[in-house]
Amino acid sequence: MTSVLSGRVILVTGAARGIGEHTARLAARRGARLALVGLEPRRLAGLADALGPQHAWFPADVTDQAALTAAVRGTLDRFGRIDAVLANAGVANRGTVATGDIEALARTVEINLIGVMRTAAATAEALIASRGYLLLVSSAAAFAAMPGMAAYCASKAGVEQFGNALRLELAHHRVSVGTAHMSWVDTDLVRDAKEDLPAFRATLARLPWPFGATTSVEACAEAFVRAIERRQRRVYVPAGLAAAQAVRSLLVSPVSDRIIGRSARTAVPAMEAEVRALGRAFGRHTAVAGAEPETD
Repeated sequence: MTSVLSGRVILVTGAARGIGEHTARLAARRGARLALVGLEPRRLAGLADALGPQHAWFPADVTDQAALTAAVRGTLDRFGRIDAVLANAGVANRGTVATGDIEALARTVEINLIGVMRTAAATAEALIASRGYLLLVSSAAAFAAMPGMAAYCASKAGVEQFGNALRLELAHHRVSVGTAHMSWVDTDLVRDAKEDLPAFRATLARLPWPFGATTSVEACAEAFVRAIERRQRRVYVPAGLAAAQAVRSLLVSPVSDRIIGRSARTAVPAMEAEVRALGRAFGRHTAVAGAEPETD
């Protein structure tokens, strides 16, 4: 049976590892041609080689419009079209607003939100030409706040609303826009946070389902590929987040503040002390411009 993705061209940002990598692998198995975009050229090249000669990779920082434009131009030169885009590149900083590195907080927003905006702008013309699909990676953090994640929550809420507005802007071009909302996915980003911050690990263990659920990266990739195939408006991983989203006003209510605030009184100071002792603002596998992540 021929997949609906057979022969389709999909551009993926943050493709070097994690959700981006696994989504690219699964989409390739279903016949798609991949344009892999990211900051880790060795990993991107290795992934492209593993997937086969019908795929390509392009180095680009999603906060660099010229680099993104070059990646899109290279994709169009190679494949002639772009049918779908997964705007997936993202990071999570360590620390609170009061004691953390303000540049790291700002960089988190710049990558997670502004990077999505830049990706959408760079690919809009190609998607209009193909009447394609754009999937923006938001998070459950768009509708449920957690202390120590102020920049991450703000950026992901911004992605959701950006997607809602962009959907309306592109509808008359027959371009579909979806947003993806996940709790925790078993990637380097989440594993690094658990390793770096025992206080975060303890808080995560106390969260109710589905907010405390950790999904395998393979299951998340399956949900993303299905969304691309079906041009879905919303993707929830795990699926139970759809129900939580429906009552999102309760998650940021005074009652919720009181419940979360009880544990935050001790968890936040503990986390701030752990971040100070850690001595860095991002996980050891996080790729940010000008800094190579650690390899295992």
